[in-house]
Amino acid sequence: MHIRIRLRMAVLLKLFHLLVFLLVAALGFGQRISGEATLRIDDNWNERIYAIDQLEFFEDSSNSLMFEDIIKAPFQQNFKINANFSKNDFNTAYTYWVKLSIANTPDSDKKWLLEFYDQSIDKIEAYFPDEDGVYQRRFMGDNFPFSNRLFNHKNFQLEIPNDQDRIENFYFKINSSQKADIRIAVRSLDRFIHYALSEYFLFGLFYGMILIIAFYNFLIFLAVREMKYIYYILYILSVGLYAMSLDGIGFQYFWPQLPELNFIVNGVFSFFIIFWAVLFTIRFLNTRRRAKKFHYLLWFSLFFKSLIFLTGLLFDKSYFEISYYDLLPFLLIFSSGIYLLLKNFQAARFFVMAYGVLFTGVFIKVLASYAIIPHHTIIYYSLHFAFLIEMVLLSFALGDRIRIMKEIRDKALRRSLSQYKENIALKERVNLELETKVRCRTTELEEKNRLLEQYNQQLQEKDEEIKRINNLLDKDNWKLKSSIRDSYKARISQQSLSREEFANIFPDQSACYRYLEDLKWGRGFSCRQCGKSKFGKGPKWFSRRCSHCGHIDSVTAGTIFHGIKFPLEKAFYILYASFMVKEKITLDELSASLNLSRNTIWAFRKKVNQKVLAAGDGQPSWEEMILLYPLPS
Repeated sequence: MHIRIRLRMAVLLKLFHLLVFLLVAALGFGQRISGEATLRIDDNWNERIYAIDQLEFFEDSSNSLMFEDIIKAPFQQNFKINANFSKNDFNTAYTYWVKLSIANTPDSDKKWLLEFYDQSIDKIEAYFPDEDGVYQRRFMGDNFPFSNRLFNHKNFQLEIPNDQDRIENFYFKINSSQKADIRIAVRSLDRFIHYALSEYFLFGLFYGMILIIAFYNFLIFLAVREMKYIYYILYILSVGLYAMSLDGIGFQYFWPQLPELNFIVNGVFSFFIIFWAVLFTIRFLNTRRRAKKFHYLLWFSLFFKSLIFLTGLLFDKSYFEISYYDLLPFLLIFSSGIYLLLKNFQAARFFVMAYGVLFTGVFIKVLASYAIIPHHTIIYYSLHFAFLIEMVLLSFALGDRIRIMKEIRDKALRRSLSQYKENIALKERVNLELETKVRCRTTELEEKNRLLEQYNQQLQEKDEEIKRINNLLDKDNWKLKSSIRDSYKARISQQSLSREEFANIFPDQSACYRYLEDLKWGRGFSCRQCGKSKFGKGPKWFSRRCSHCGHIDSVTAGTIFHGIKFPLEKAFYILYASFMVKEKITLDELSASLNLSRNTIWAFRKKVNQKVLAAGDGQPSWEEMILLYPLPS
């Protein structure tokens, strides 16, 4: 796979070299600029190009002048050449009138054209004389449908009438919402055809390479399934669309009847270039783990670029013209690659080279846009060169990363294989040791098993003896419980127990529950709903659930203590101190002794009194007092 990647990279590199050579050969020849105010047509040359600083023009700040005004003889002196004027001085709020004088040569064997290079100019009104000297008007510019053009070409052309031996003046009224690079080329038809065919051929190679690289990386994505390839594909497709919007190719082939898109496509596609470039960088360099500061700076630059983009898209489209900010994301991308390269991250080698070239191309393009450096064919296509070299180098970077990952994987596999062999040898050694120890241990266990059998026989004999003793103890325990229960009854009936003595009998709530459990169910359980005797444990302590109907019976249900809201052991003592002793204890004494309010004690005593009076059997016993709620028989 590594060899196939290298072969594909070599093919791409050779195609790039061919593209550069053809572009320089086709466009670099014949770009001679004439500084004369009047151009005489001559068959000895094929082309003359005039920049705005070599043309006579007038800047109309009022935007009110008409062709009838500027063609008058007194106004002609206002047309002057300003050698210091550049694209950066172009004021989008003004109207520019440009004048070009051409001396005809009727004997010429060639047909001649006049051409504007800048495809982004919104509106050009061209006024040119016909054979009779009457001025005609033609509209050009990217505000008009592509079908309005003289030729099916991305630039704006005008045919030069060369039938009369005279000097003819051509006037152009130019309006543009973005800074226009006004350059007028006068060339023969043969030169135009050669130039156009060569240029479109090179454009085909350029955009064809973009599609080939995109498709190639898509195939790699299908093999490795890594999202960075999708980001890279979307990035290079955005580069292609952005280049098409700059060249006018997009307007010619994709939206020829929608000239209103021309003003926004540059901003939209330049935003997507930065958007996908930042995401690709974050994923390719893994900045979140390797360079956290650059990671957050990249996200911040993308966020700020998104704000500028949304502002231009929703409010003011002039924000699309803020191209100098685009240097910041590319500078951060380039810097993050250098930072990781210095930290010995090998996969960043071609990445740094790629974005170094692109950063240089963007920087040159920005300088040319602001007329800081002079116009030249190579400079005009610098961004195309930079994008193309960058895409080739990024493809190298992705291939190099795969190679590095393969080397790391092979190294890991070799290390795993070596470790596996060591583990197998260790396993065999350990198994041998374990087998020896198992044999020794088995012998020991057999000996101990014989001892255990002897001990088991002795334990069985002891168990029989213990069972006999337990039977005797059970009988004694039953007698003791009966004696204790009778003792409880006797002591309670003595009616002379103190608080401490009573607390010894019923020290806590659990003792009270056990007493009630024995009192209610000591002779057997009987469900209060269905009368069945089988039961299981209930969800709460000392409660029982009927196995037949599922009724849950609490230990206090059916007793005088059912539903009380204070501790059960205190209720026991209130019942005893209030109804079982000869000398009744007052509410105040009970309240102080039990730490309960008088109202609580009074309410409980009143409840017991009502049950006693309702029973009508005189003075009930302790157990009868508790069971004033009669239990089912």
